[in-house]
Amino acid sequence: MRLLCLSNGHGEDIISLRILQALQRQAPALELSVLPIVGEGHVFSKAGIPLIGTVKTLPSGGFIYMDGRQLARDLRGGLVQLTLTQLKAVRRWATQPGAGILAVGDIVPLAFAWWSRVPYAFVGTAKSEYYLRDESGWLPRQSWFDDRLERWTGCIYHPWERWLMSQPQCRAVFPRDTITAQNLRQLGLPAIDLGNPMMDGLEWQADFPTFPTAPSQDDSHPLTIALIPGSRPPEAYANWETILLAVNGIIAQMKRPLTFLATIAPGLDLDILHQTLLNFRWQLSAENTYSVGLGQQKATLELGQSRFAEYIHRADLAIAMAGTATEQFVGMGKPVLSIPGRGPQFTPRFAEAQTRLLGCSVTLVEKPELVSAAISRLLQNPDRLQLIAENGQRRMGQAGAADRIASHLLERLKA
Repeated sequence: MRLLCLSNGHGEDIISLRILQALQRQAPALELSVLPIVGEGHVFSKAGIPLIGTVKTLPSGGFIYMDGRQLARDLRGGLVQLTLTQLKAVRRWATQPGAGILAVGDIVPLAFAWWSRVPYAFVGTAKSEYYLRDESGWLPRQSWFDDRLERWTGCIYHPWERWLMSQPQCRAVFPRDTITAQNLRQLGLPAIDLGNPMMDGLEWQADFPTFPTAPSQDDSHPLTIALIPGSRPPEAYANWETILLAVNGIIAQMKRPLTFLATIAPGLDLDILHQTLLNFRWQLSAENTYSVGLGQQKATLELGQSRFAEYIHRADLAIAMAGTATEQFVGMGKPVLSIPGRGPQFTPRFAEAQTRLLGCSVTLVEKPELVSAAISRLLQNPDRLQLIAENGQRRMGQAGAADRIASHLLERLKA
């Protein structure tokens, strides 16, 4: 049997890789290939999984739906030619016997899978019913048109997306959460609720509690805050400056020991982040460790690449301007303070949608100087912190989804 995985984004590539590695463990004879529709798929190359077709990084980084200007830039950068070339590669690959496809992301890889004419399964990472409603009912929307359309169709997935899922070739749909799986099943689609692979691979300490201990309200107790600026340059560098403005306010207003843990994506340049810290008057005290202030007012900051799992376990809360990383932090049962940026990813529109997706776990703060007050309000509300812990577990699920999806996928594609 042969399986081609189609994904369309950095976060989707990581989720795809977790499922593919689970497939390798469960079915070593399975022949695996990948086609990253967005980006160059470096995570697959490092893992030794072969790519088919042409790959290319376009100007938007895959966020054309956020801004029409990003689409225009991608069109000038060769989007149409790249798409046609990739469609031909998929059809060519699918002509050989024993072929199946796993589509990870949104309608783009799903449509590519349907185009192949071979059996396929879909891992829906981009959409959730939580964007529309929670367990209590419908949520207000900024866009009147989107609100009317989705309420009329009764589903976060549009009719044309559901048509692709309803085809005989589509053997399974793996939504990102329980509420979405339930709704798709009610509409007659082959949805299976097996959890969200985003929460896999985040282990740090085996004895770490399922629900984190709430951060102390005692001003003499240290407070540890994760800083998550995102993964895509140059946007992440602008986000970093915004986050450091918030950090300045926290240090000035909170009279307690503070530790900041900056989770830096491998693709970012530490030298740029280092220089920005110096510009904000932080002093280098050890390798990738900085300090500011004296005595009780002294704060420390660590810059860590490839230490994401460690930092999200150690932190009490986070200031985040990111997509997948924010969701993973929320899944740990911890609160996030979010500040809208300039994009192309973390725009005000994206940030508002993220608050609907993640519910009470995310507090949207309009300006960095307001973050300190928002943190103080959170720390003074233990009931809300308990709700946040429970909400994160419910919306993001338990670890182990990649293995569960791989096992079910092998059964469905053989059928």
